[in-house]
Parts: sequence; structure tokens; C-alpha cells
Amino acid sequence: MTQDCQRLVKICFVTAARAAAVFLCLASRALAQDVTITTPNDGITLTGRVVSFDGTHLQLDSAYGLMTLRYDEVVCAGAACPDPDTYVPLVRLSGAARMGEVMVPALIDAFARQKGFQSDVNREDADHMTVTLSEGERAQAQFKLRLSNTDEGFADLIAFEADVVMALREVRAEEAERAALVGLGDITNPRQARIIGFDALVPVVNPGLGIRHVSLRDMARAFQGDVTQWDEIGGPPLPISLHLGPPSEGPWQFFADQVVARDGGQMTESVTRHETAADLASAVASDPGGLGVLPYGGTANSRAVALRDACGFTAAPLNATLKTQDYPLTKPLFFYVPGRRHAAIISDFLAFLRGPEAQLVVRRAGFVDQGAVPIPLDAQGQRFANAIDQATGDVRLGDLQRMVRVLMPRTRLSTSFRFLAGTDELDAVSRSNVMALGQAIRDGRFDTQELLLVGFGDAATPPEKAWSRAAAVKAALIAALGTLPDEVRVETAAFGPALPMGCNDTVWGQQRNNRVELWVDQG
Repeated sequence: MTQDCQRLVKICFVTAARAAAVFLCLASRALAQDVTITTPNDGITLTGRVVSFDGTHLQLDSAYGLMTLRYDEVVCAGAACPDPDTYVPLVRLSGAARMGEVMVPALIDAFARQKGFQSDVNREDADHMTVTLSEGERAQAQFKLRLSNTDEGFADLIAFEADVVMALREVRAEEAERAALVGLGDITNPRQARIIGFDALVPVVNPGLGIRHVSLRDMARAFQGDVTQWDEIGGPPLPISLHLGPPSEGPWQFFADQVVARDGGQMTESVTRHETAADLASAVASDPGGLGVLPYGGTANSRAVALRDACGFTAAPLNATLKTQDYPLTKPLFFYVPGRRHAAIISDFLAFLRGPEAQLVVRRAGFVDQGAVPIPLDAQGQRFANAIDQATGDVRLGDLQRMVRVLMPRTRLSTSFRFLAGTDELDAVSRSNVMALGQAIRDGRFDTQELLLVGFGDAATPPEKAWSRAAAVKAALIAALGTLPDEVRVETAAFGPALPMGCNDTVWGQQRNNRVELWVDQG
């Protein structure tokens, strides 16, 4: 059975109980995992599949949907009934192998050490491993990893065969709808969509090509098939040869969604697909006209090029530009979890992921962590030079002077906030950043300091929009905290289009320009 067929079977399985018309798609599937639950007091009987057990509560997928029951108040019959006396918390993670090969096992090991447990890794095969946390002779928790791709991770979650999705892209609308349909809650909610760190896609070319930068617009045109020669986009007279990884894997799905299809385009059929990132890098390095995209840190013998737009703004994939999301092809690393009860140790693990020890692991695994880093004013000279160079009639010298006076005694932090197009609604990364900032405030990292949320916009956006977005971030922060502690002050400011990061007449430039930055006083 192919992976696509297996994925369809999983989706059929979880929708069959709600839509009888598709029940026959699993007519041959054995129901060996079904159990029968009886409530002794009123004699109610339910049959269904055990979805989860946290030591106290059992979650059952029944004909009535997902039901959560106190296990000590019911009688369970069937081979799949959990035994509270031998219960060991289990979390099943499924999805992107790029995350699961090194980073996730390292995160589990660091969590075990923080709790004073031993961790033991058992690699069953290339696609499966189990990490057992124990104290002495007693197992405290088990983490089972299935390494495949983001598509498979969501399919496993929706089929109740995974508790966490390791995702290299944001959940798609149809996946979120299916998850809600089967009772997993709104997995786009920031409490269910956990951002672990950041990755990026990097344009790569043959080392001898002589190209130092390329625009996202030209990348899109090339992969749509509208540009076929390098000299059409500032290169030598050579045909462009296109290279990408598997279409089922997160990095190249992200590229297809965010670059190729951004303006309604479609991927050309002339793209050569490669099984692994290493194969792709080797192919581009040996192809005189090669052009491809690779994950951050994996360019090998091919040569990475920066992104430059028509206004001369250049963005390179650096640690700082990924943290601030100023690099356009930054992409978050997600953990998606269902909205249900978890055993205490699993909840502790999810909370651990926001802490500094976890972020250090993310960094050591070759990704970019979420930890906020200071960016002093004197390290932003190019940004301010661009502001002067790109100043339009709407930005006067006095506006720039006022901005400098406000920001000069402060330091920018890498935490930034961006919005869904045309709205004051925070995007997925920014919702996670609000939660992370709230946790940092709770931990006392900003006691006695003033935080300044500074709104910026593109030239076509009314100046008051920058103010309203800064206010929206503050409101979201207060909502996450409940109330601001007395030791921390949070203020807002806005400077509209005074500090552009990209062309105002492109979608990518507008996305970079419409933002709220976090600045902190130096006292």
C-alpha cells in the first residue's frame, strides 16, 4: 500500500463514525482495539477505541464522538483496556524526520536529566525509535517516535495514532478541519501549536555560476517555468536547471506554498526531484545552471545566495535574521498537540520546551532557537541607512529624528510580531512569541524594566495601523498573562513606514514591513 493510500485509509477511519457513507473504506480493518465501557451505577454501555489514558482519565472514540471518562468510575472490558497499576505515560510523536532524527531525542534526553531520570534510546529501525525515561528500575515515561514527513504526522494525529505532530510547516486548513471534526480541538490555537525553534530555506546555485543574490520574485518565476535562462534574471547565458526535494516533505511544501503559489502560480513540471537534501545539494553543485532550495545549514558543496528585492534590500539567512523573521524564507518548527488531558509528566515536557535548556538543545541540533537576543542600535546601521535612502514624501526628517530619539536609549530584542495580511490578527509564529514573552515576564527576566512595543508598516498602510497593531500585541500579552506584574512596564509606540525592511510594492516586502518590534530600556 502506498503512503498516499495509507494516509487516505487513516482519514477514512476517523471520519467513518461521523459519515456512514465512507464506512466501507475500512470494512476489512479489524476492530481488535475496541473496548467496552460500562457505568455500573446507571448501566450505560459504550464501545469504542481507546485514544488516550493519563492514569486517571480515559478518552474513548465512540459512535458519539470523543468521550473523556473517569477510569475509576467505569468498568472496562477488552484487550486494549489500560491497567492503572502498570501504567506508564506514553507520548507518540510522528512527522518530520528532519526534526526527529536528532533534535527531538536530544530534547527528551535534556528533559530527563532535568527531572533526574535516565533515558534509554532503542532504535527499532530507520523510521522508529523509543526513548524510555526511568528512575531506578521503574519506567516513568515512554516517547515513541515515527520518522516520516509532516503529511504523515498530521494523518497519524487525525487517526489517533499520534499524540504530537513534528511539523516543518504550518497546519493546512483541511488538516485543521479534520482534526476539529474528530474532536482534537483547534490545533491552530497557540496552546496546541507549539513552536520549538526556527528553520529556513536557502536558495542554492552551482558554485561557479557567479550569482550572489536572487529575488523571491525571480525564484517564483523560475519554478513556475516563466523564466528559463539565467541571463533573464541577471546571470550568465545558461539554461536554469531546477532542483527540489520530495513534494511530500515539509521544506519543499513550504516553498511551494509560500513562494511558487504565492501569486497563484503553479510548479513547473521541469523540476527534478531528489530523495534527500544531500542528493539535492550534490546535484546543484554538479549542475552548471543549477538552482534549488535547501534547509538552513545543509547547503554542502552547493553555494547559498542571499535574497535581494528590487529596492536593494538584501536578506541573508543568519541566526539574527531568522530569530526576527526578517529573512523571508524563515519557517517555524512546530509541535502540534491535541486538545485533551495529558499525564503530568507529558505536560511538564511540553512546558520544558519553552525554557532555556530546551532552546540550547535546539541550537546545538543545528536549528535556530526562540531565545530572545539583544540587537544593539549600533549593530543596525544598515537598517537606518536604508530608512534614509528609502524615505518617501510620507516620511520626513523629523519623523526619523523622533524615531532615533525614542530608540537610541533602548536595545532591540529579536522577538518580533507579524500579522495575517490586512488584519491586526497575529500569525502563528507571533502567537507563540506572545506566549514565550509572557513566560519570560513570569520568570522575572524583565523585572524593573520597560518593554516598548514598536509598530511599523508599509507605505500603503495608514500610520494609525502601526499603532493599532502595537496595541494588539500588548492586549494579547496581557490576555496571556492575566495581568501585567507591577515590576514590568509595557508601552507602545509607532513609526509607520519609517524603517522599511523590503519593497513596499511586493507581498514579501509588505509582510516584512508590517511588524511590531520589541525594544527594552538599557537601565
